[in-house]
Amino acid sequence: MRKPDLRPASARKHSVFRTVKAVMWSFVGLRTRGDYEQDVAQLSPLHIVIVGLLAVFVFVGSLILLATWVVGK
Repeated sequence: MRKPDLRPASARKHSVFRTVKAVMWSFVGLRTRGDYEQDVAQLSPLHIVIVGLLAVFVFVGSLILLATWVVGK
């Protein structure tokens, strides 16, 4: 088991792709404990929240567009 990265969030490595990947896996609900612990140690909580909110807006917007497309036909 890796030790968590106790450095401030500003000093951690930031990867947009890794953050998006972690948020998408969280949406699905399938995540191994090791991957979760690695994400906690390496990713910034602020970035996770921002990417999560953006993902929610995209998901809800997609559902609205799909519903209007289906009803419009």
